Amino acid sequence: MATGKKIWAAAALGGLLAAMSPAIAQTGATDRSKHVLIVVSSHGADGGKTRPGFELDELTQAYAVFTDNGLTVDIASPAGGVIVADAFDANKPYNKRFLGDPSARAKLDQTRPLANLRDGKYAAIFIVGGKGAMFDLPVNVDLKHLLAQTWHAGGVVGAVCHGPAALMNVPLPTGGTLVAGKGVTGFSNEEEALFGKRWVAAFPVLLEDGLRGAGGRFTKVPMMLSHVVADGRLVTGQNPYSTSDTAEAVVRAMGRTPAPREPFADERSVALIARALDGDGAGARKLLAANPAQYDVPLIAAWGHYRARTPGADRGMLTGAIEIMEMAAAHYREPPLTAAIEEARRKLAALP
Repeated sequence: MATGKKIWAAAALGGLLAAMSPAIAQTGATDRSKHVLIVVSSHGADGGKTRPGFELDELTQAYAVFTDNGLTVDIASPAGGVIVADAFDANKPYNKRFLGDPSARAKLDQTRPLANLRDGKYAAIFIVGGKGAMFDLPVNVDLKHLLAQTWHAGGVVGAVCHGPAALMNVPLPTGGTLVAGKGVTGFSNEEEALFGKRWVAAFPVLLEDGLRGAGGRFTKVPMMLSHVVADGRLVTGQNPYSTSDTAEAVVRAMGRTPAPREPFADERSVALIARALDGDGAGARKLLAANPAQYDVPLIAAWGHYRARTPGADRGMLTGAIEIMEMAAAHYREPPLTAAIEEARRKLAALP
C-alpha cells in the first residue's frame, strides 16, 4: 500500500497574514506538534561491506507508522546529504512502499544535517538502528543537544535496535542524564554474540552494557523477538523486529491513538514464535497451518536455527529452538532445516 506523493502548495496570503496578530502568526509558524525527526547514521559505506550503516527496514517501518498517523517526518543524519544503508531486501513491503514514494525518497537522498537542527522543535525524535549507530551517533554533540532540548521541552524520544546507543550519555539541562533510572532496551548481548561478530570488536562498548552503565534499567527478551519499553516519554525497542511496535509506542507517548494496521508477515512470525515459547505451541502450530502465506516461514525456521546456536544454550533454549524449527518444517521442507534440527537434538542429548 503506497502513499501518494504529497504536494505542498503555497497560497498568496500576504495581505491576510499581515492582518493577523503577531502572536497568532508566530504560533502557526512554530507549531511542531505533528513533526517527528527520524535520525540515521552517516557511518555506512559499500552497503555495509567496509563500514556498517543504518537499517533501511527500520527507517521504512517507522516512517510508515508515523505518516499513517498523520505526522510529518524529517530525516536527518550527522553528515547530512546522501547516506548508505546496509544491504536490504527491496521487495519487503515496507521498503517497497518507501522506495516507491518520491517524497520519502527525496528526504532520504538529502538527509538534513544535524548541525542545522540544533534549535529544531520536534514533538518526537526517533533514532534508527544499524551497527553504524554505534560509531557516529553516541559522539555527535548536535544530536545530544537536540535530544536534551526536545526532552526538556516535553517531547518524546524513541530509539530502536542499536539506535539507543545515542542515548547513553545525554546530559539534561536540569541535571542528570536522559536514561539514568529509566527503563530501556536495545540490541542485547545475546543478539550481538549471534549477529554482531564482524563489527562488535570495534564497538566502544556493547550496547546492553553501555545502557546499563549509563544507569538505565535494561530489560530484554529472547533474541529477535519484539520487545518495547516505554518509560513515560522515553521509548526504546530491542531489535529490528520491534520497530513498528516501537514507533506505535512513540505515537502513544505523543498522546495519540495509533491508527489500526495489518501486521507485516515478519511481525506475525516473531509473534507466533513468542506464543510458542510462552507455552502455547499447539495454538501457534494451528495458526500457522491455517494460513502459512501470512507468515515468513523461512524466518521462523532461521530463528530456531540461530537460537540453537546461541553460545551456552541450555536445555530450555534448545528445546524451544527444536519446537520452533519443527513447527516451520511442516511447511518448509528444506535439507538445511532438517540438518539444523538434528544438530540441535544432538546438542540437547549431550547436555548433562
